[in-house]
Amino acid sequence: MPIRRYLIEGRVQGVGFRYFTRRTARRLGIAGYVRNLPDGSVEALARGSDADLESLERRLREGPPGARVESVGVSEATGTFSENDFIIRQ
Repeated sequence: MPIRRYLIEGRVQGVGFRYFTRRTARRLGIAGYVRNLPDGSVEALARGSDADLESLERRLREGPPGARVESVGVSEATGTFSENDFIIRQ
C-alpha cells in the first residue's frame, strides 16, 4: 500500500487539527500518525489505498472548524512503516 506524507500549513495548530486528522484517518482505515511541527505546520504520514488517501487529502484541505488551511504538500514516502493504527505523536 502507498505511504504519503502530508505537510499542512496555515492556522492548523490549536484548532484540533491533529484530532480531526486522527478521527478522519481511522474512519477510512488508514494507518499512520499526525504531529505538530515547531514551525506551526502539521505533518501526517499515512498508509492506505490510493482512494482512501485521496479522501484523507480532501479532508485535510478542508480541516476542522476554526482551521484555515493555506496549503497541503503531498509527497510519496518510502521505507518501513510500523503503525497499524492512526495515532497522534507529540
